[in-house]
Amino acid sequence: MMGYCGRFAPTPSGALHFGSLIAALASFLDARRAGGEWLLRIEDIDPPRCPPGAADTILRQLEAFGLHWDGPVHRQHGRDAAYIAALERLAGLGLAYRCSCSRKQWRTHPIYPGWCREGICEPGKPVAWRLRSDQGLRPVVWEDRLFGEQHFDPAELGDVVLKRKEGLWAYQLAVVVDDAEQGISDIVRGYDLLDNTPWQRQLQHALGLPEPRYLHLPLIVNREGQKLSKQNLAPALPLEDAEVRPLLHRALVALDQAPPQALASAPVHEQLAWAIPRWDPSRIHPAANRPE
Repeated sequence: MMGYCGRFAPTPSGALHFGSLIAALASFLDARRAGGEWLLRIEDIDPPRCPPGAADTILRQLEAFGLHWDGPVHRQHGRDAAYIAALERLAGLGLAYRCSCSRKQWRTHPIYPGWCREGICEPGKPVAWRLRSDQGLRPVVWEDRLFGEQHFDPAELGDVVLKRKEGLWAYQLAVVVDDAEQGISDIVRGYDLLDNTPWQRQLQHALGLPEPRYLHLPLIVNREGQKLSKQNLAPALPLEDAEVRPLLHRALVALDQAPPQALASAPVHEQLAWAIPRWDPSRIHPAANRPE
């Protein structure tokens, strides 16, 4: 893949866990196998969710597993000017509007009904900014590298929030602006973000930005069938080499790359040296969920 540029973009709301490792490892291997760059972006646009020291812990965990990124670490915090410019452009195109409605008001609807599209319903109340799904936004179709063709009707997506009422930027807008600025050509991430992709493709199209290739990965779930997450108290990745080596091997197994058992005790750089030239995402079984 010529001009390949990938990225891993964790939210520093806590330490990485095994599910995070799967996403980081797959994106790393995909970039290295293509001879491309692999960037690290800390998505810290929501400071109340980001405890002190969490980002530094993430960096140490990635280094312990041999997942070394290219260039400086990028951070979303403090990039207001870029996000403001994007929002102003969308507003100028008639694709973004201010909304005073609360989730409680429209909780009986499957998606936000667009009550504020033609003007704020309750002037004087705090407002969010939303993306219009009914104005010139084409059907969203793309070919996921694992799950095949995806097709979404904008009318069924709803008007996603771009900026929250408390003034914080929403993920959908920030990730699109940052991916474009960093020149990201390929995004490898969990299946739980597949249904976010249509909004991001809409924003890319509306803002005239490149549309990356996407590879969504099966989610790692616990015994109860829940996605591994910080909210579900998934154990943090270790930093000690004796624990890291078998866990890296286990991640390669979970990605269906069939590493030899003898590799389980090898140093991480040897495991990665084996995995990079053999990386083949077509070997991954396209189930939405994968037991831990």
